[in-house]
Amino acid sequence: MNKILCAAIWYKELKTATYNPTNINKGVVVGGYRHHDIISSVLALTGKRTVLKGKNSVGEYVQGFITTDNLFVDREEGLKIATEANQIIAKLYSRNALYSEDLY
Repeated sequence: MNKILCAAIWYKELKTATYNPTNINKGVVVGGYRHHDIISSVLALTGKRTVLKGKNSVGEYVQGFITTDNLFVDREEGLKIATEANQIIAKLYSRNALYSEDLY
């Protein structure tokens, strides 16, 4: 059964990584404990901010999750997977999207 493994952000306009989830063919997917941890790490490593436009922008990005099947999924698909896998411990935020705080 496919489950949510960790929070992730797909940075579509950064240099394409050698190893990405199997459904991603450009940019880089960065995984981490929580989305804000990923944002902080990307800023520290690249000097780029997780915003669409402006000075030091990463450009287009999608917040989501990496699954145990090595797929990147957005917050909406993540909610479906986590619900089916009975991973939700508390639904703290949006009813239509998954947040890492809903899982751990």
